[in-house]
Parts: sequence; structure tokens; C-alpha cells
Amino acid sequence: MAGVVLAGAVDLTALKDALVVLGTAAVVVPLVRRLHVSPVIGFLAAGVVMGPSGIGALSSYLPQIRWIAISERETIAHIAEFGVVFLLFVIGLELSLARLMTMRRLVFGLGGLQVVASTIIVALLARLVLPSEAALVVAAGLALSSTAIVVEVLAGQKRMASATGRANFAVLLLQDLAVVPVLFLVGTMGGHSDRSVLIGLGYALGLAVLTIGAIVIAGQLLLRPLFRLVAKPENPELFIAATLFVAIGAGVAAAAEGLSMALGAFIAGLLLAETEYRRAIEATIEPFKSLLLGVFFFTVGMSVDLAVVVHYPFLILGAVLALVLVKGVLIFSLCRLFKLPKAVSIETAFLLASAGEFAFVVFTMATQLAILTQEQSALAVAIASLSMALIPGLGVLGRRVARRYEQAVPVEAAALEGPPEDRQRRAIVVGYGRVGRLVAEMLSEHKIAYLAVDANAKAVARWRELKKPVYWGDATNAAFLERCGLAEASALVVTIDQPRQIEAVVTTARSLRPDLVIVARSRDADHASKLYALGVTDAVPETIEASLQLSEAALAGLGVPAGPVIASIHERRDVFRRELQAAAGRETHAVKPKRSRRSVINSP
Repeated sequence: MAGVVLAGAVDLTALKDALVVLGTAAVVVPLVRRLHVSPVIGFLAAGVVMGPSGIGALSSYLPQIRWIAISERETIAHIAEFGVVFLLFVIGLELSLARLMTMRRLVFGLGGLQVVASTIIVALLARLVLPSEAALVVAAGLALSSTAIVVEVLAGQKRMASATGRANFAVLLLQDLAVVPVLFLVGTMGGHSDRSVLIGLGYALGLAVLTIGAIVIAGQLLLRPLFRLVAKPENPELFIAATLFVAIGAGVAAAAEGLSMALGAFIAGLLLAETEYRRAIEATIEPFKSLLLGVFFFTVGMSVDLAVVVHYPFLILGAVLALVLVKGVLIFSLCRLFKLPKAVSIETAFLLASAGEFAFVVFTMATQLAILTQEQSALAVAIASLSMALIPGLGVLGRRVARRYEQAVPVEAAALEGPPEDRQRRAIVVGYGRVGRLVAEMLSEHKIAYLAVDANAKAVARWRELKKPVYWGDATNAAFLERCGLAEASALVVTIDQPRQIEAVVTTARSLRPDLVIVARSRDADHASKLYALGVTDAVPETIEASLQLSEAALAGLGVPAGPVIASIHERRDVFRRELQAAAGRETHAVKPKRSRRSVINSP
């Protein structure tokens, strides 16, 4: 009897919709990959076909169809929101507070101008067919772009750290911050505010700042102790639970004060990016993010009302084209105003020209407040949805157009010569600037063969003319490193000064050669600890080396004999090295490769 009661209490419609989505994911992903189509397009198309206005509309004629169609978008919409939440959480992990601050000019300058200018221009065009208030609300919704799709497209290409990735993410981050004023604007138009617009907007923004501040303070105080407590190899489920709790909890805290859940999760990711648990958290969250993002794109496809599209095909198509054209030209112009390269500006304009997922929230709220009629809302949703469906294609087109301008940059012919294929044992020096050249000279002095690589084509061409074994390429690329003879290399010396690139080179090289001696330059002690965690044999912190050299010069100048000075400096250097390696080992529990006593260079 208890089993019968339990079965009767189950919401079969909700379970059926969940099973349909999961089954669709199992079919769509392998199919679109075989067809070399973006999974985003596959899920969007599946949502249109299997949604209430697709085959779901036939369920009244053929009741059996309801078992393979989604009855109500709302049954899975709330679950789908977590896909965007986890996506922004992972992006936060890839950034850091310091790196974000370096982007503030693009975030608040470029991003702020884009939102304001796009809203004004789109509102003026929408005013041709809509009342003033309705036109402004529609413009505010369409001015924002799709964080979920754009970031997924760039992340799939592993280009979030590129100039294009940074520009796009800066604008998208400001758009997430614009959630509060846009919602307040819609609420004020609906007559649900008894305060003046300026006072109310100031109150909402102040509350948003306090909420973000509270998340940051709580995160800095609690996150590291929490993960230190649950990071136990014998209980991995505790680590997973803590990761989900932090991502969703920060999102809920932000949503409780009217902010975007995704913004709260992004801030939590930023805070965790400063900890030693970043990589483990990324691996934990990835399966959840991918599945829930698919559900999100599915619900976007379900939002398209095919009846409205059939009834107003030319109006919707014209509006989509006008939106993409107007926003694209505006974004390109603003990017150039902020002195971004032409190729980056072109690609950013193509990616951000469409509407975004936040438009659905704006239009739903405006309909509830009678600012938009049901028909106007359906048209606006169709325009937003179809423009979002174009983003992967626009991204490909923008990339192709941008490459013409990238290729227009002259590359010296001498730099195009590839590394030798003689399988000779050499040390590979990454970066041939001031530090790299000194390392190469020391290797030559000790009769050690080397090969240097650098990303500056003009500099490489100049050194090639002087018969130096320097080659042009990207050392973060596994194929290029293998082409440089990494399999036979005696050592890898990383001399570049960009921390993220150093980490990428080390990670790639260590994955290809677990036994390779890797010596890397580092910014400071903290960065050196990260590099030891990634598997370097030795890391050379610039700040520590400078202090040791100053100490050596001071002691020599004070008349201390050279022998004791050199011995004490070497002893102190070894102490620093052991401390950094021990710290990396304690924090990450990483297994380090055995250090060779035969170093390629005099290890500092």
C-alpha cells in the first residue's frame, strides 16, 4: 500500500520531461559531433522540435506523442539555469581578482558604453512599431548578449585567455552587473515603485554592492578552511558536495538580492581561483556544467513559439537581421574606440551582436506588469531566441573574417623556418628575450646544445639572420613542442614573464614528458609554489633571486670573504627551494617527478 501511495505522489510529468531531456542529450551530442556541428545548435534545434510549440503541439491530436515531447518549459527551466551558474563559476576559476582588475577599463568602459548605447539605439528603432515604454523594455532585453553561448563557443575553442576572449568576457561581465538596474527600470515602468527613479536605482545598486562585498568577505574567510576540511582522498564525495554548495550557494545569495545567480557563482569562482584547490574543483564541476548547459540551450529552443514565427516570418527575420547589424556595427566601433585590434573588434562584434538569455527574464516580467502584450512578448522572445541560435554560426564567420586581418600582419620569411628534425638531444629555451638570451649563452659556454622558441616573429627573424637557433611558434601548443624535439630534449627552460603562459607551457610539457627536467622563471614565491605543484623541477622566483643577489653584493662589499658568501647564498637558496616545494606538496598532494642531480644549468 505504501508503494502505491508513493507512486501516486510522484509528478510523472516532471520526471518524463527530465527523461526526455536526458535522452535527447544522449542522442544529440554524438550525432552533432559526427556531423561536425556545434552541440549548442543541436540542443537549440532539439528544443524547438520537442518543445510545446513543436511536436508537443500535436499531443492533443495524438496523445502518445506527449511521452516524447516537453509539456511545459517551466518544468526544466529552473534546472537549466544551473548550467549558466556552473559555467560562470568555472570561468571565475580561470580568472583571478588581480587579473580581473587589469580588465576594469574594458569591463566598465567598453561594457558600460555597449549596454547604454545599444539600449538607446535599439529603443529608437523599436519605437517605430511599439509604444515608448514597450520599446525601451524590449531594447533593454535585446541589448544584452548571451553569456552562456558566447563563453561556451570561446571555451570550446580554448580561447578564453586570448585577446578576443578577454574583450568578450569583459563586456559580458558588465552585462551581468546590469541585471539590477534593468530589472529596476522594468519594475518602475510597471508602477511597482513608490520611490523616485534615481533614489530607487541608487538603493538597488547599493544593495548589489553590499551583496557582492558580503560574498567576497565570506569567501575569503571561509572557503580555504572549508576545502581544507573536505579535501580528503578517502572521502571524495565531501569535496564534490562542498564544490556544489559553494557554486550554488553564492548564486542563491546573489539572487536573493536581485542579482544574477551566475554573477554570484562567478565571484565565488574568482575567490577559489586564488586557492590551491582550483584545478580539482574544475575537474569536479565540469560534468555538471556540460550537462546542465545542454539543458539550458534546450530550454532556449523551447522558448520559440513556432506559431508566431509562421505568422510573422518576415517581421521576425528582419528584426533579427537589424538587431545583429546594429549591435555588431556599434560593438565594432566601440572596440576600435578602446584601441582593440581590428581582428579582435571584428570577432567581438560578431559574437556579441545577438540577444541573450536575460532577455527572457525581462520580457516575462514586462508581460506580467502589462508593459508588453502577450503577442509583443512572443515576438520579442522569438527574435531573441533566433538571434541566439545564430551565435555559433556568427562566431565561425567572425573568426574567418578576423583571420584576414591577422594574416595581413607581415611575418618575416626567416621566422617561418621550422625547427630541425634531426632528433638531436637539446635543451629547449622558451622565450628569447633578455633572460632567455643569457640562459642560451650559458648553455653554449658549457657546450650544451639548445634550441630557443619565441612568439615574436620579427625578433625571431632578426636572430635567425644572426644564425641563432631560434624558432617562431607557440610553446603552449603540444604539437609545436613535439616538433621542437621535446621527446628527445635534455631539459626545458621557461624564461617568459607571463605567469599564465608559463603555467600553460609547464602543464603541456609535463603531460608529454613526465621525466623531463623543467626549470621555469616565476614572478614570486607564490607563483613558484604553483609551478612546483604543476611539476617543475626547479622554479626561480624573481623577487627571491634579486634579494639573494643584493645580499651577495652587500656582503662582498663589506669585506666578507667570497667563499663563505657564496656558500651562505647557496644554502639560503636551497632553503627557499625546499620550503616552496614542501608548501606545494602540502597544498596539492601532487606527485612530483624525481629531480635529477645533473642539472642542465646551474640551478638557482
